[in-house]
Amino acid sequence: MIILHHLVQSRSNRIAWLLEALNLPYEIKVYQRDPKTYGAPESLKQIDPLGKSPVITDGELVIAESGAIIEYLIDTYDTDQQFRPKDPKALLDYRYWLHFAEGSMMPLLVMRLVLSKAVDKPMPFFIKPVIKKFVQALNQYFIDPRIIPQLKLVDKHLSNNKWFAGDELSGADFQMVLALQLATARCDMSPYHHIKKYIEQVEKVESYQKAMKKLSE
Repeated sequence: MIILHHLVQSRSNRIAWLLEALNLPYEIKVYQRDPKTYGAPESLKQIDPLGKSPVITDGELVIAESGAIIEYLIDTYDTDQQFRPKDPKALLDYRYWLHFAEGSMMPLLVMRLVLSKAVDKPMPFFIKPVIKKFVQALNQYFIDPRIIPQLKLVDKHLSNNKWFAGDELSGADFQMVLALQLATARCDMSPYHHIKKYIEQVEKVESYQKAMKKLSE
């Protein structure tokens, strides 16, 4: 049986959703973050030396990295290629957005998340204004000029496509939705109506709802 090794507050929801969509039997093993470092506990590092999450074990195989896991599950278990487009144009979109999520969007969003946590940490009162201004400058001059064009690109794509690879749900959607949900929590999303509509559409999918319920148990 496939085991999804789920570190709390990680990116495992993508994989749980795909496992549900493929109707595969699987087990979720939950790991709590280290309270001091906020990183992975040693028990997870025994599965993956880097403490990556998500990571799955399938028999003797250990597979980390969201994109690699998604491709492995689709290549191995999606025998009808339900979640991998056959149309050449849709297949290009599938590949692009599958890698765009982690290659372009998530690093900026994670940086914003880490910076926001840095501002909230206890520190001497005379240091806090300096840190706050530094974080504001990084957001204004580094993150925003990069993330805003990305959000515009995604919103424009979704204005012409129901899903990221056309009219059918694909592996690209399992990968992209988390990035967009994080963007919703960390960015001004008021201009991006198609992204908002897309997230609402995902959250109505039965397999997605089942996966989120399992992860919350």
